[in-house]
Order: sequence, then structure tokens, then C-alpha cells
Amino acid sequence: MRETIHRYVMISLGCIVCAIGVCGFFMPYHLLAGGLSGACILVNYLVGWPVGIMNMIINIPLFYLAYRMMSRDYVICGIFGMIFYSVALDSLDFMRNMFLVRDMLLSCIAGGVINGIGSAMMYRVNGNTGGTDIIGAIVQKHYSISIGTNAFLFNILLLIVGCYFFGIEITLYTMLAFYISFRATNAFTEGFDFKKSIIIVSEKHEQIANEILKMERGVTYLDAEGAYTGIPRKVLFVVVKLTQIAKIKGIVTKFDPNAFMIIQDASDVLGRGFTEPTVDQEAEELHKDLREVNKELNDRIDQMSRDFKAQMKANLARKIKNTEANPEGRLEHPSKTAKSGSHHKNKHK
Repeated sequence: MRETIHRYVMISLGCIVCAIGVCGFFMPYHLLAGGLSGACILVNYLVGWPVGIMNMIINIPLFYLAYRMMSRDYVICGIFGMIFYSVALDSLDFMRNMFLVRDMLLSCIAGGVINGIGSAMMYRVNGNTGGTDIIGAIVQKHYSISIGTNAFLFNILLLIVGCYFFGIEITLYTMLAFYISFRATNAFTEGFDFKKSIIIVSEKHEQIANEILKMERGVTYLDAEGAYTGIPRKVLFVVVKLTQIAKIKGIVTKFDPNAFMIIQDASDVLGRGFTEPTVDQEAEELHKDLREVNKELNDRIDQMSRDFKAQMKANLARKIKNTEANPEGRLEHPSKTAKSGSHHKNKHK
């Protein structure tokens, strides 16, 4: 439940941020956004129809097709994102007249970054706002054309139409905004804690590997052979964070200044130590869970003890009250005793 709430909160915030980027920085200079919402913005520039309402109307048949072809979770999440984004676009439409940035280039850059941040907020929780994502998925299923290619072709068509109505200068600024938004989306989706993969060829591979292991980074031995010399070698393969590169270089230089080393970007790293916790982290989490369970158990025992004592006191007080009201061995009334005695005497007579 908590994850679901977090997901929809992030989608909502992402939609608002994207709408700020579009309404506050793109629309004052007649720049276009990408995707189906960009087509709605183009129509808005030409005839003045509300962007959000058009976006919702156009997406209705697309979500009907998506409901028949995609997962229920994807459709529900997409409908929520589409409606929230459409409402945000129309609610923030007043920003187009504010001209927050007086320079078109700066507005283009700022709008691209803001739009990219908003998109990344949604993509990080697997959210979407419909539009070209659904079109791309449908086309991919029937014609084997990737979603990315479909989105690219749609945006190219959008730029051509925009160039016809608004000229080449606006089109070039829009292309720049597309590129900045794309780069910002990737950066904020993957995060700024970039990973690097390193290949190390050295005669001192054991010493280097042992030092790297002390950094709590995994090391893999690869069996290799020199093509010229034919000598078998051990090659080290390691993936580290960007901030650890300098330390790795220092370790390699310390043991083998002549070592051969390749450092390259690792765009997506999954597994223990990166997207999954290390053994030490798992143990700490387990201890934390055990402490919480133990605390909860003790609290329940204390509560049960207090309830038991309160119940015992209540029962004891009830018994005392009943005893006072009806004491055992209580003497009969004197008149009754006298009548009983005279009755026995008369009987004996």
C-alpha cells in the first residue's frame, strides 16, 4: 500500500513539473513539447483549443486499445497520469503569459531540464501519461518497430509541421529543447551516481584484487590469453562508483605501474552491491527487523499483563461488593426466629 501511494504521488509531482516546464518555458515562445501533448500544443497555437482537454480526448481511444492489449496496472497508471497531466496543463496555462525567462535560448534550456526532471520522476516509478507510449507499444506489437523509433518518427513529423507554421528558428529551438529534455530524463532516471566498469590486466592481479575487495567491491577473474605471446593471463573485471575511480587507479599504480587498464561507462548496473543490498546490509536489515519484532512482542506482553491485572482487580472488586451485599451466614430477622420457636413449641404440645 505504501509503495502504491508513493508511486502515484511521484507520478502526480512529475506531471506538475512537466506542466511547469511546458507552460512556463515552452509555450511563451511557441516551442513544442514531444509526443502527443506536443501535437495538442501545436493545435492550441493555431486555434486556441485547451491543451489538456484535447489531450484527454485524443487519449480515450488509445487507452481503450491499451486496455485490450496491455496489463491492467499499466492502463490504470497511464489513465491517472494522463488525466493529472492534462489538468495540470490547463491549470497552469496562465504561466504562458508570465515570460519567466526573457531569453528564448535560456527558456528553451530551462524548460528542457524541468521537463526532463518531471519525466524522470514518472519513469522511476514506471509511470506514464499515455500518448506516444501507447501508440509505440501497439505499432511494435503488430509491425515490430520499437517504441523509441515510433516516438522519434512522431516527433520528426511534429517538427516538420511546426516548421511549416512557425518557421525554422522555432523548430531549431524545439529540437534543442527535445535533446535537453532527453538528456535530463536519462540523467535523473539513472541518477548522478554513475558507475564505471574497469578491466585490469596485470601480473599482480592477486594483490590488486585483494585491495579492491577491501573496498567492499566485487572482483571477477576472467581467463584470457595474449594473442601475440600466447601466454595465459588473469584479467580483473570490476564495477565501481564514479567516486571510487581515483582509489582504484591508486591501487593499480601501487602494485603494478605498468598494468593495462580500461575504464568505461556502465549505463545500467543491477545486482548485489548496487541495486541489491550487500550481505552486511542484509544482516543489518535483519537485525533491525528482529529488534522491531522483539520490541513489538514486549509491548504486547506488557499490554496483556496490564489488561490481566486490571481484569483481576475488577473481578476482586466485584466479589467484595457481592459479599458485602449478600454476606454468607447472615442471621435471620429476630421476629422470624421467634415465630419459628413458637411454632415448634405448639407442635410439641
